[in-house]
Amino acid sequence: MTIADTIRSRRSIRSFNAQPVSTDLIVELLNDAVWAPNHGMREPWRFILAERAEAKEHVASLMLESVQNMKLMKLMPGKLQQALKNKISRMPAHLIVVMKNEKDPHKQEEDYAAVSCVIQNFQLLAWEQGLGMIWSTMEYIHSPIFCEGLSVKSDERIVGVLHMGYFDKTPKPKSRTSAEQKLTLL
Repeated sequence: MTIADTIRSRRSIRSFNAQPVSTDLIVELLNDAVWAPNHGMREPWRFILAERAEAKEHVASLMLESVQNMKLMKLMPGKLQQALKNKISRMPAHLIVVMKNEKDPHKQEEDYAAVSCVIQNFQLLAWEQGLGMIWSTMEYIHSPIFCEGLSVKSDERIVGVLHMGYFDKTPKPKSRTSAEQKLTLL
């Protein structure tokens, strides 16, 4: 498979089967993914992996506790909230991607871009191994409850949570706007 094939075939996966994800595979993929461009070789990323049952339960609890004040959650009956927590807990693995905050806004922007490149690299490498994921950036990643519960430091922020696992069905591709329609020639 070419890089172009991998890029075009990758999909966001939201439903996973029960097959566990190997920690060794995740580490191997991360060791390749961190070769992303990053200005000044600051390597502003770090990772928190939840794959054991109690760790996944902890992440799911923190997520739900973090969003309890959201309007959507207030409208959701307790049974649905518990079903959501169970679904999150049953996902094979969660990789929380954390970055160091920079006081300099220019460096902060460069670092956010670099961490996003690491995430994209990781997603593409995982796809080649038959491992799917969804990159979540929902409001809970900014919650002090969620961050403190995962020992994210005060000078760090979460860029996203990668919910991952093996899957049985690949979603159909959605069309993309051609580059020609988005390209301005000077």
